[in-house]
Amino acid sequence: MKKLIVGARGSRLSLIQTHAVLEHFKCWFPALEFELRKFSTIGDRDLKTDLRFSPEDFFTRELDDALISGQIDFAVHSAKDLPNPVPYGIDWFWLPWREDPRDAWVLPPGKTMEDLPEAPVVGVSSDRREAYCRGRFPNAVCRPVRGSIPSRLEQLDRGDFDALLMAGAALNRLGLPERASEWVPLSELTVPPGQGVLAVTFRSGDPLLTRIRAFMVKAVRFVGAGVGSFDTCTWGGINDLRSAEVCLYDVLMDAALLEFLPPDCEWVFVGKRCGGHTVPQPEITELIANYARQGRRVVRLKGGDPGLFGRLAEEIEVLEKLGLPYTVRPGVSALTVATTGTGMLLTRRGESRGFTALTPRAERGGIAGVALEQRSRLPLAVFMSVRVADQVAAQLINEGWPSDTPASCVFNAGADDERVVATTLAGLVSGTLPVLEGDPPGLLVVGTAAGHCYRRDLGALRGRRILITASEALRDKAELAARDLGAIPLVRPMIRLVPCAEAEAALRRAGEYDWLVLTSPSAVDCMMALVRLTGVDLRKLPKVMTCGPGSAAAFRRYGIEPDLAPASNFCAEGMLAASAEVDFSGQKVLRLRSEKAGSVVADTLRQRGAAVDDAVLYRNKFVAYDRLPEFDAVFFASASAVDSFVSQFGAERLVGKAVTVLGKPTSAALARYGLVPSAIAPDAEVGSAFLALALAEFAP
Repeated sequence: MKKLIVGARGSRLSLIQTHAVLEHFKCWFPALEFELRKFSTIGDRDLKTDLRFSPEDFFTRELDDALISGQIDFAVHSAKDLPNPVPYGIDWFWLPWREDPRDAWVLPPGKTMEDLPEAPVVGVSSDRREAYCRGRFPNAVCRPVRGSIPSRLEQLDRGDFDALLMAGAALNRLGLPERASEWVPLSELTVPPGQGVLAVTFRSGDPLLTRIRAFMVKAVRFVGAGVGSFDTCTWGGINDLRSAEVCLYDVLMDAALLEFLPPDCEWVFVGKRCGGHTVPQPEITELIANYARQGRRVVRLKGGDPGLFGRLAEEIEVLEKLGLPYTVRPGVSALTVATTGTGMLLTRRGESRGFTALTPRAERGGIAGVALEQRSRLPLAVFMSVRVADQVAAQLINEGWPSDTPASCVFNAGADDERVVATTLAGLVSGTLPVLEGDPPGLLVVGTAAGHCYRRDLGALRGRRILITASEALRDKAELAARDLGAIPLVRPMIRLVPCAEAEAALRRAGEYDWLVLTSPSAVDCMMALVRLTGVDLRKLPKVMTCGPGSAAAFRRYGIEPDLAPASNFCAEGMLAASAEVDFSGQKVLRLRSEKAGSVVADTLRQRGAAVDDAVLYRNKFVAYDRLPEFDAVFFASASAVDSFVSQFGAERLVGKAVTVLGKPTSAALARYGLVPSAIAPDAEVGSAFLALALAEFAP
């Protein structure tokens, strides 16, 4: 057991918050032990200063000092209390367990908003709350309120104020939600980004806390936007935009790309033109890191290809220093569009075997030469050179290139089985390049550029290569979860869903039923495909019963809100338990399921008086592969995927591999082959399966 010393303020709210965090940490990281130390901050002792005029570190200074001096290993704060920027030598992150961010009106017991006088005395602690209060009550007398939450409530109840306007999260955490007389919609009163959020601070560079943070953040996506038109952005880049929570974008791109962002995504313009930077580069890198520390899925959208004159190296260097994970989507550059796109081909058989690309712009806007001396020091990229790499290297050494010049060969560039072999010119001469199966294409890079590679060992899953065997319905979620945690997804669906005629016939009679029951996202997507095929009117669908958030979310994608779903225990048994109080007497139920799902749901509903048509919605057809890429771990979402994998490659291919699964049936399928999963999702969520895998491999 490794013990960590945790610092927190001594207020009741702070201790409740900190204990809640430590309970999560104990569950996630059982190899860690925690000791709590309480501190009194200047904000706790000074109860006279109006918070609007207090220093930024009013509630953090003493804890910051304790961190720097080594008295504690980390501290827990309300995120909105953190100063911006945090003091030098301190790093931070937000926690994913969040409370309601809204503000709330709090009145004395038994009072309502209608009971307030024409000029109420309202306790506020920020300018935004005072402005909102005056907008609602023009004659209000706004006064600063200080002290702990229980102290503020005492002041209210003894008549010092007629009302308080405060963060509702504090009431919820203190177990006092009934004190909120009225919640203020976010559309009426915006709140600071950190309201309702808890944060952890720690000494910069602490390896264990940096590792723990990897479980709380998502990998930053650097996306090449292409040039000219949005159709030069890659499909992978479009998918990254569709899942973004924050997007920092440039000026040199088609604005139509922003239409792919979700409605609730935050847009941040950081465009740069020669001689005019909207946001200086150091501020851009700081923004990327700060949004990532907040646990948000950040997309950095850069014009063209981010690796060509896009200052990508400066942005990823900051993330690597902080231990924050990232991925890079190359883009179609101006070099390609302006040449291949116009007919000015840079390579033409019998005319040109290559080209030089550089800029006359030097660092800080100066002008640099483009003469032979400068060109000779540029990195060299040699296509179709693997079989003659030793000869190429020998020629360069004879020409005067140092024999220890870095040289790397990239095999299958851009594919999920991409492989980089790093060596030197001398190594190439001696024949260090391996002979790979299938004789994949390779690109040889020589020069200082060959000495750099993106770090793949960041994030909770540290660049693990995870085979994703799920069918189409879960594939995208699985890939997203893997990338969020810093893994490399290898998408190889093992099954394909084939709709059945009996389900099609049943759907044509959808209006005859009172209930429709489906228990997986795959079933929902398959059913909706049949609905489109048969032309069934969605308005005729009966009430919907499903088994968990994954299936419910699948229905919502089609504009359908489930009528019944369990609040926990996300499986068929949990759904049946949640429906126990429904009177099914005389009700007609259509149960649509996989051919392997069994009849338990239908049988139980029949016992409760329902007339159930138990129809097979789809059958699982195995998807065959000639070979599998090298992998470290596997994600299985169904027993059928397990059967497909074993039938093709044998159970022995899973020996020594980490395996994470969704659901008991999937785990049981592994058991039939004498295998035990390394991790099982605690619920029906795909992301939980990947997090469970990462936690199973965590070691302090």
